[in-house]
Amino acid sequence: MRSFRTLDLNLLRVFDEVMSERNLTRAARNLSMTQPAVSNALKRLRDALDDELLVRSGYGVEPTPRALELWPVVRQALVDLRTAISADEFDPSAARDSFVLAMADATAALLMPPLVQTLETVAPGVSLRVRPLTTRDPRGLLANKELDFAIGYFPVAVTAITQRAMQEGSPDAIEHQRLYGSEYVCVMRKGHPLGDGPMTLDTYCSARHLLVSFSGRPFGFVDEALGALKRTRRVVLTVNQFFTAGQVVANSDLLTVLPAHFVASTGIADALDVRPLPLEVPQVHVDMLWHHRQQARPAHTWLRHVLVDAAAAAFKSRAAATRAP
Repeated sequence: MRSFRTLDLNLLRVFDEVMSERNLTRAARNLSMTQPAVSNALKRLRDALDDELLVRSGYGVEPTPRALELWPVVRQALVDLRTAISADEFDPSAARDSFVLAMADATAALLMPPLVQTLETVAPGVSLRVRPLTTRDPRGLLANKELDFAIGYFPVAVTAITQRAMQEGSPDAIEHQRLYGSEYVCVMRKGHPLGDGPMTLDTYCSARHLLVSFSGRPFGFVDEALGALKRTRRVVLTVNQFFTAGQVVANSDLLTVLPAHFVASTGIADALDVRPLPLEVPQVHVDMLWHHRQQARPAHTWLRHVLVDAAAAAFKSRAAATRAP
């Protein structure tokens, strides 16, 4: 093995990108290099470290145990170096960056007001494009550079990212950070025929339901929870927005399920009756996801902090409004 003194540190950038993508073509594209150049860099690193590091597997490459051991150290070192070098590079007041975010309307209703306020006062040249959320697993959209951020409830994706880190001892290509937590509640119109009595599981299952489904599937996590109890409900309408759901149930006898924090944002909270669900469902954990290639980008780092602050400010404002007489 050669001395560290003679190691070309640029090879570690290539190694980090290939480990993340597990594909030479995509890594080369991300690095603005040719695929032969990436292959040559890996060969030089293999020679320097006396290990294969990555071996071909199907349409991509798989890391060796030595590569899995080395990657977290290399990635963290690169992040620390980029952060130190780029610390003073980003000036929000002069920035002209543009970002693409995906989130549900319930999330946007909470985050966008404080976020826009920050942009108007601190970074007037920064622009955002918010896309509707159409999936509970946005990792592919982030990997394909269609999004800078995905913000929402992504239980499958976050679990997969966490398990990979725990089982393989290596970081995932997708980074994540928890923004806030909430819970789901049953929502109906004021004066609903079911509003006078207790909301039992039998009562709930016998009602007619509206489902909010980003993908259009007429089956959601509530149905999964009911299935575990060997129960079912009748979904007669599926929509892809929480705002639409609120408007429909306020003017019908349908029941729906909404995030508790969102009810106040509907603008018609006075027309809605909110009840606890008569069964256990997962708590809403809203996470922010991004691809690791963005990790040390100064503008991206700045917006991550702004989003965290926006979530905190929104919940503080919501809590104050709730306590007000």
